[in-house]
Order: sequence, then structure tokens, then C-alpha cells
Amino acid sequence: MYELKIITQFSAAHRLENFYGKCEALHGHNWKVEIFLGAASLDEVGLVRDFGKIKAAAREVLEEVDHTYLNELPAFQNQNPSSENLARYLFERLSPAINDDRVKVTRVAVWESDTSSAAYYLP
Repeated sequence: MYELKIITQFSAAHRLENFYGKCEALHGHNWKVEIFLGAASLDEVGLVRDFGKIKAAAREVLEEVDHTYLNELPAFQNQNPSSENLARYLFERLSPAINDDRVKVTRVAVWESDTSSAAYYLP
């Protein structure tokens, strides 16, 4: 199995409702996002996928959340925009843009600080 990873970022604000701590107040992060792809074989060029194509797909999806108040987005109307939920949201948005019969998004990790991250993946 082959694995690729790109790292990208975006900035956004959020608050966690019913949290009862500092994160219940409006605050922002410079989020780091790691996107992992897996493939059992390489293409005719010898690649899993061109990094430029992965980055372009990621830019398009992250544009939806960059410099926003995440709580106001339709995806987070009925759930907190926690790191965990954000990782799942990005995984679900990136998969249709990247996946094909050979290549799949395998995991998305979202870092809200240098020491705290959450990931979503399908086993």
C-alpha cells in the first residue's frame, strides 16, 4: 500500500456550545490540515496522484471554511464545529473530489494548535 500526505491550513473562528469552559467563548484557530491518500498501485507515471492535483482539490474545499465563523455554516447547524467534527466534514468533502477506483482519501487530521489534533478515517 502506498500513502501520500499533504499539509495545508486555513483560519476560522468557532465556539463550542454546552462545553462549559474557555472554548465555549468565540475564538479562532490557524488550523493545520493533514490529508492522507492511499493506493494499492501506482499510475502509469509511477505516482499515487500528482501532489498539485491533491493541493488544488484541498484548496477548493478549504475555501468553504477559510476565514469563516464555522458555527454559521450549514454543516454545523446541528453539531459543534469541534476538531473531531471538522475532520469528518473535511474527509467527507474531500473524498468525492479525490477518490477514484485506485486512490482513496484514507484520513484527515485537523490541528487546532501545535499540540492538539483530531483525525477522522474509515477503518
